[in-house]
Amino acid sequence: MPRICFLGAGSTVFAKSVLGDIMLHEDLQELEFSLHDIDPVRLEDSRLMLTTIAKNLGKDVQINASLNRREALVGSDYLVNAVQIGGYDPCTLTDFAIPKKYQLQQTIADTLGIGGIFRGLRTIPVMEEFAADIEDICPDALLLNYTNPMSILTGYMLRYTGVKTLGLCHSVQGCARELLNPLGMEDTLPGAKWYIAGINHQAWLLEIRDKDGNDLYPEIKKRAFAFLDGLSDIGNPKDKVRYELMRQFGYYITESSEHNAEYTPWFIKRNYPELISRYNIPIDEYLRRCVRQIESWQKMRAEIVENGNLIHTRTSEYAASIIAAIETDKAFRVHGNVLNTGLIPNLPANSCVEVPCLIDRNGVNPCYVGDLPEQCAALNRTNINVHLLTIQAAHTRRKEDVYRAALMDPHTAAELSIDDIRSMCDDLFEAHGSWLPKYV
Repeated sequence: MPRICFLGAGSTVFAKSVLGDIMLHEDLQELEFSLHDIDPVRLEDSRLMLTTIAKNLGKDVQINASLNRREALVGSDYLVNAVQIGGYDPCTLTDFAIPKKYQLQQTIADTLGIGGIFRGLRTIPVMEEFAADIEDICPDALLLNYTNPMSILTGYMLRYTGVKTLGLCHSVQGCARELLNPLGMEDTLPGAKWYIAGINHQAWLLEIRDKDGNDLYPEIKKRAFAFLDGLSDIGNPKDKVRYELMRQFGYYITESSEHNAEYTPWFIKRNYPELISRYNIPIDEYLRRCVRQIESWQKMRAEIVENGNLIHTRTSEYAASIIAAIETDKAFRVHGNVLNTGLIPNLPANSCVEVPCLIDRNGVNPCYVGDLPEQCAALNRTNINVHLLTIQAAHTRRKEDVYRAALMDPHTAAELSIDDIRSMCDDLFEAHGSWLPKYV
């Protein structure tokens, strides 16, 4: 009976997706869920919700909940990490408010940029505490990390702890559909084949063919560029940044335009405000999402916690299939975030890359990709610079390393001077206060 421990189980909607999928998997019958969170109300909400789903599905699931992390970890075979340290208020608000003083605009601020750096710096100390407990209590468990900044956190865990870690994101599964459907090419999706590799949120759709083996890229580019240039109304108005990056670099990127707009130096520029409207870039988007989620929670709670008829429909998350593949030795392929042990030779060897991984009873087996197209690797390396320097800063606890991470961030460096970047980091250290460990 596999025991799955969910860290951050107060993320009730996401817990439903991941653990609901596990309950529905045909190869996973007897199960035990161990839920942990520091919020007793949200933790109990998740326990009640999952209990209802299990009952309505007729599944044999033991569901335990604990505010004590070490207690929750006992006997665990698999761990799911979905924590957000500092939440919307105060930490996310701080990640946006301080940069605004310096006229630095952001969209999401959870993976790269100054927001991603400081989210990583306040999350890694908690991940270190997780790691110490895991190594002591369930050292053979596999940690499935869903928390952002993905490359920074997963890279840190794999380099500086003994915890077996696989980083998982949602952006790869829907990439082909998100590209083809708005361009009126949905009829090519059934049976289509594609190949994706790179880094999290900036992995490249290196190849896409229809069921007969025909290369779809020529028609994709013809339609996307016509839409971008205003010559056609067939396309996704929210995807203009990705279309432009595809025109400049030759390949489509997995993660959304609002994310990639702040991973590069070309789209969000205070001296060129017309670019915001031209590329339809939603400044402060994550703040609005947080507010909507907070405001809608009571309605959502009634729908998923207080609904005695609640069931679950399988999602595209990988966790259930990963656990089933290890438990049954029925091999399954996912795209996961792992250390670059020569998998993509023209990316740094100690970076975290997103590549196909074969999952079986031996666990996670990353697949060799080979060199990316040089222009794609070059863009990835601009983001990897920030990942590696943030990881180094979290390890050394030195402010100089934080400054260097911020100085190398593509968007931040394109907008601010050296003095302003250092001053902004100092302001963020002060504003975050005890949410960060002491930096010298």
